[in-house]
Amino acid sequence: MSLLIKSNPGGRTMVELPRDALEYVGFGAYRLSLGETLPVAAGDKELCVVLLSGRIHLKGEAPGQGAFDWDNLGDRQSVFEDKSPYAAYLPPGSQAQVTALSDVQVAVCAAPGAASNEYGPRLIRPESMKRSVRGKGANTRYVCDILPDSEPAHSLLVVEVRTPSGHSSSYPPHKHDTDDLPHQSFLEETYYHQVNPSQGFVFQRVYTDDRSIDQAMAVENSDLVVVPKGYHPVSVPYGYESYYLNVMAGPKRVWQFHNDPQHSWLLDL
Repeated sequence: MSLLIKSNPGGRTMVELPRDALEYVGFGAYRLSLGETLPVAAGDKELCVVLLSGRIHLKGEAPGQGAFDWDNLGDRQSVFEDKSPYAAYLPPGSQAQVTALSDVQVAVCAAPGAASNEYGPRLIRPESMKRSVRGKGANTRYVCDILPDSEPAHSLLVVEVRTPSGHSSSYPPHKHDTDDLPHQSFLEETYYHQVNPSQGFVFQRVYTDDRSIDQAMAVENSDLVVVPKGYHPVSVPYGYESYYLNVMAGPKRVWQFHNDPQHSWLLDL
């Protein structure tokens, strides 16, 4: 099976992860024009709605938690602006509607929720998100923690990363596919990519130690890469800038990774 899911050039759905592709992670990215709406139903999942660009009105109801109504959200026109996004956590059973107040791009991230519904719906504001610089030299990239393991959720983790022209990211190669805490956690993952300028591409490789998975992909704007297990580095060609939105989930909500020992010497540079 190809781990690269190509995006749709037109229509509301930019890209969606097939329901049976992964056990824990669900994902979809959508484009809306002014006035258009997107219904969002959580079912037995917990959701993180991430406003990639534009402005929206998000309202709905969560069972046992009451209604929520958040208007005029959003203040970036591109994921490549040096700004954190607006996002919202929605518990299982939530029914919501996104209304576009401009041209909009929005992502819906999903993972198994708790039957107890211990976490209510909440707006995640840009100023609450931790921003950091990771790596050095041509391995430098810029990270925004949208829903990290330090914030309440049952299994969902969400982060976005911008990588400059000519740089590598998710590098040195690392993996998190073994339930062996505190050394490594098992987390499935998706990479939703955007590229600036949009006609560009990046490269991503997904591979395991035994090479039972070993795919190298040329990834274009709004494509999705599926990482069921294995290492998953990204390389950005000169002249283009990379953005990706990561969604991770697994049996335990802990991000603990293991570097590929063949390339761990890079950490000493």
